[in-house]
Amino acid sequence: MWAKSELTRTLGAAVAVLCFTGAFVKADVTVVPSNSFSSYSTFETYWAYLYPWGSDHNGSARMKGSSSDHSNIVVGSNTLSLIATPTSNPVPPTSSANPHPAIHYASGAVHAKSQITVTSANSWTISGEFSAPTTHILPSTLTAVNGWPPEADIGEWKGTNDNWFNTFNTSSVVRSDLAAWPADLSFHSLKAVLTAESNNADVRIDFYMDNTRRATQYGKGFVGKAMWLIINLQMEGSSGSPGPSGTTNYKIRNVQITRTGS
Repeated sequence: MWAKSELTRTLGAAVAVLCFTGAFVKADVTVVPSNSFSSYSTFETYWAYLYPWGSDHNGSARMKGSSSDHSNIVVGSNTLSLIATPTSNPVPPTSSANPHPAIHYASGAVHAKSQITVTSANSWTISGEFSAPTTHILPSTLTAVNGWPPEADIGEWKGTNDNWFNTFNTSSVVRSDLAAWPADLSFHSLKAVLTAESNNADVRIDFYMDNTRRATQYGKGFVGKAMWLIINLQMEGSSGSPGPSGTTNYKIRNVQITRTGS
């Protein structure tokens, strides 16, 4: 969960219709393929460096990374590694985002170039495998719209061995469901399925961990809102402080985004 100066979102694509035994069947369209972390060239086809709005958010890490700077954003073997390293500056700069904390870390964030817009004519699935440390850091995979909220956190870790599934309808109307998360840094799968409710205004979000549905939440008024998919390694903030004194590594692999319908 992020302090709420947040603008976040996720994805968009194209659709196919297949004819099968006389009926029209809506086919899945792969918006981001599961091999998008196989090389930097493939990564840069589907993903952009940093947050959609820049380098700072509401924690104590400043995001760094570009096509020529891979110190904190590393891609290879179909795995994305986001790396947070404490800075040695004795007088740390201040974040440009509320609540303007001191910047104690250099870290990494990426976002998908395509956006997600849930409508009555489509549904979306976001999935991947994650190795997440949990001590005073906020590694996240989430969706939210420009002009926050809405927001839906598919993966968030806040200083305990739990993953938080969150949906923000307003800054105070928040639904959170926690699922126990192993502390051994092994990879575990997370998935969210987003579908429009019959009122054509709200979005149902089914959250899965290791192929088991762990929570169902509802985003009020999420239909038609263009959203980003962001993967970031933020430090301290609402997860508490002080953060780790050494390097922290958050690994993500086999992330895939698909859309069914138009």
